[in-house]
Amino acid sequence: MTQKKTRRAKRRVKLTPVSSYHYFRLVYRSVLLLAVLVFYIRYRLNMGGSGIEITRLLEGRPVILGILWLVFAVEMVLRFFPAKLESPGSQKQFARNYIRTGETNIEIPDNNAAMLVALIWICFNVFFGALHMSGIFDDGIMIIISCIYSVCDMICILFFCPFQTWFLKNKCCSSCRIYNWDYAMIFTPMFFVRKTYSWTLLAMSLILMLRWEITFFLHPERFSPVTNGYLHCKNCSEKLCTHKRQLGRLWKEIERHTAKRLKRLKG
Repeated sequence: MTQKKTRRAKRRVKLTPVSSYHYFRLVYRSVLLLAVLVFYIRYRLNMGGSGIEITRLLEGRPVILGILWLVFAVEMVLRFFPAKLESPGSQKQFARNYIRTGETNIEIPDNNAAMLVALIWICFNVFFGALHMSGIFDDGIMIIISCIYSVCDMICILFFCPFQTWFLKNKCCSSCRIYNWDYAMIFTPMFFVRKTYSWTLLAMSLILMLRWEITFFLHPERFSPVTNGYLHCKNCSEKLCTHKRQLGRLWKEIERHTAKRLKRLKG
């Protein structure tokens, strides 16, 4: 028993700076989502029947709007350049992170699945757009959806990614074919909010995605674990798979502890 505990302790790895940055982003994005939700609920309760649009109220409070815009604009600008705190999944596009393995057979099995994800995402958001155009959703709801997407983006990285599990089948975020689609996916609902600040965020996200796709077209060898040693586990600066396993073990321990307690209560 003691040996098992010792082995587990050895397997435990502290959060890397990259993973810590992910958790930091999860926290402040959650705070932003909560702030927008509170603002929207107050708007519906106090101004919902007055005919005043929520975007006009937001524009009257430039601090809230400015923080929302600036946070994501800065994140996207930084993504255009190599950064040590960013995930290897987004950094594999840069020439300096290409480590030749000597292999020439480029394998990217999730390329077709990426197109399927794009189609599903567009259809999914067209549905929300239709609700917006019919007047069921207002601009505030579309902004909230974008904020929810931003939190879900971090949940996908840190805990569970449906795109990875159900469609792409990639081993981890480092080899993810669509990693830099994240901001374009977050700001898809902003297409229906006809304001400069919403469209500038959407435009920046699409440029980021376009740059990613152009790099993939010109240098596919950087995106394949077969040809790029940077994507191998030994070179990973993130170690998220380790943290996910630790969380899985913790969850199982909680389940076992809960089951024991329930058994005692029944007995």
